[in-house]
Amino acid sequence: MSFRDNFINHPIETLEKALHIRKRIDELNEMLKGLFGPTPPSLAGVQSPSPQPKGKRTVSAASRAKMAAAQKARWSKKSVPSSKAIKAAQVVKPKKGGMSTEGRARIIAAQKARWAKVKTEKSGSAPVKTTAPVKVPAIKGRRTMSPEARAKIAAAQKKRWAKVKIANEGQPKFKII
Repeated sequence: MSFRDNFINHPIETLEKALHIRKRIDELNEMLKGLFGPTPPSLAGVQSPSPQPKGKRTVSAASRAKMAAAQKARWSKKSVPSSKAIKAAQVVKPKKGGMSTEGRARIIAAQKARWAKVKTEKSGSAPVKTTAPVKVPAIKGRRTMSPEARAKIAAAQKKRWAKVKIANEGQPKFKII
């Protein structure tokens, strides 16, 4: 909606009030001019200044030389690493995430055992142990759970699921929408 349409859509009382305020402002400005002259010193900074010329500013050759010298000085202060230092830093960086060598060894051993089992089931012969299990040292700080604690947790979970099954008995497993 344009300003004109917005202005016209206001009630007449509002427009009259705005006109009255505008006239009062003009009267006060005239009174100020009568007291202090055409531009009172207190309002000298308030009045709109002349617009700034648009376009590119020109910089003298001497100023450009000074700026270039200052920029070169700033860059020389920063130490620029050599390509060898950059390559060394890239090699030294540790990988984020990933898997530990112990974890990988456990997975490899378990996979070999699974394949040995599959091969013996297919051939029908007695299982042949191809590799000795890899013994991985325990990792410090890793918590282990006792068999009794696992049994308690399993029993509690079975109890919870039994309650859910009883609550859902008689209800269809899938809802057709």
